[in-house]
Amino acid sequence: MRADVDADPEANASAAEAADAAGESDAAEAAESVTESADPVGRALDAFRAGDPVCVHDFADREGETDIVYPAGAVDEAAVAHMRNDAGGLICVAVSDAVGDAFDLPFLADALDHPAVDDDPDYDDRSSFSLPVNHRETFTGITDADRAKTIVEVANAAGRVRDDPTGYGPADFAAEFRAPGHVHVLRGDRDGLAGRTGHTELGLAMAEAVGAEPAAVVCEMLDDETGDALAPADAAAYAARRDIPYVEGAALVEALQ
Repeated sequence: MRADVDADPEANASAAEAADAAGESDAAEAAESVTESADPVGRALDAFRAGDPVCVHDFADREGETDIVYPAGAVDEAAVAHMRNDAGGLICVAVSDAVGDAFDLPFLADALDHPAVDDDPDYDDRSSFSLPVNHRETFTGITDADRAKTIVEVANAAGRVRDDPTGYGPADFAAEFRAPGHVHVLRGDRDGLAGRTGHTELGLAMAEAVGAEPAAVVCEMLDDETGDALAPADAAAYAARRDIPYVEGAALVEALQ
């Protein structure tokens, strides 16, 4: 699975030997202990405040996925590489509803005039997708450096909107970004966690709680063996190995809504 890719071969070998010795039940117990550790929300917010990633599982009866989530302003090339190697899902940058309004960003389903459009996912009332963009100073837009540049500049623009709601508009956004591109922008719900509890809103709630720009990067964790979403126990075990906070969406909703 992608989430087991570690940079240190000796660490990989040690982790594999430990997993074999412990057995599946012990691994599950270890993962459970991570999720029940003291103050997982506090640990997650401390990491976010420092610009570090957090593993966030939403809800078993929703997507049932764990995303690696970063504050968007802290993303660099290494962070993009981390997400594409250790998570493997789609790297997206979420912005608050107010920022989306300032950018005049539509929901993608509303912007497309095609018979294939059907924004009625099984896991929610709608998706959060807006335009996929590249920063105008990127080349193809897909490299780690290009995607990091796009993400950080979206965060910078979101910060300008937060600090001066009328000082940055659609023309400013168009001067900085072009569509289509390689970083999908997501629009958060107008009511935040009170209106929707997806990774978009969970990431934005953490950003707001630590005073970061109203922008967060999310990327789903996938299992290389099955191709499915990485099981929560496996995601928690990965987080423990990498010393990344793991937190349940329900705990974030309770603490931050």
